[in-house]
Amino acid sequence: MIDTHCHLTFRDFAGRVPEVIERAERAGVSGMITISTTTSDCLDALAIAREYPNVWCTAGVHPLHADQGPHVWDNLKRVATSGRCVAWGELGLDNHYSDPPRSVQDAVLAEQLAFIERCRGEGVDLPIVLHCREAFGELIPVLRDAGVDPARCVFHCFTGGPAEARMVLDFGGWISFTGVVTYKNAPEVREAARLVPDDRIMVETDAPFLSPDPKRGVRPCEPWMTSLTATRLAEVRGQEFDVFHRLVNENTNRFFGVRTD
Repeated sequence: MIDTHCHLTFRDFAGRVPEVIERAERAGVSGMITISTTTSDCLDALAIAREYPNVWCTAGVHPLHADQGPHVWDNLKRVATSGRCVAWGELGLDNHYSDPPRSVQDAVLAEQLAFIERCRGEGVDLPIVLHCREAFGELIPVLRDAGVDPARCVFHCFTGGPAEARMVLDFGGWISFTGVVTYKNAPEVREAARLVPDDRIMVETDAPFLSPDPKRGVRPCEPWMTSLTATRLAEVRGQEFDVFHRLVNENTNRFFGVRTD
């Protein structure tokens, strides 16, 4: 399977990317998408994706980096048109933290969505990886107003409950789960995971964060741990692992256009 969301550009992996990839392959995680958070680290993500054939990248500004401008939008376009980029993002809204303030997040999100729409008009048409923490009721209307295709949006690192999952599903979006779904104190996330249709679910690590049980607390989380989360998700959903494994791979290929088999 493919880890659809990790951050190989983060300092936790400095100088260790080859061994991280090798360890993932030994665990059956045969590819990974390294996610951008700024208009500068998107260039680093692209460099990694160009060096390793089983790594792809994205281009976007994380809401918690919205105040780290000026944002060089041309860098995002450079990455998006590289042939190694498979999505915009991660972008969105975060209400968990008070800094940067929502006014800054809102402004950068609006500018970013307008930029993406301009690129789409120029033939650069990619799906979107969304960061949405405690902001579903606010982000989804923004996406609707922007004319974003919900079928091309994945809400990554889902940590909400059934109500939030229904909001995403009613919108028409996809949901991706991290190791949080394995935590004993997250029964609402497991309840949400049971609601997601087979054709709109994906798996990720968000490495270096959120190592799944039984590795919870280990830092850094690594892409190989996708296999632990996938195994637990299959159990939660009452599906044979081989069946779940196959559908997750099919979903990843359909959404991001990547496969390693």
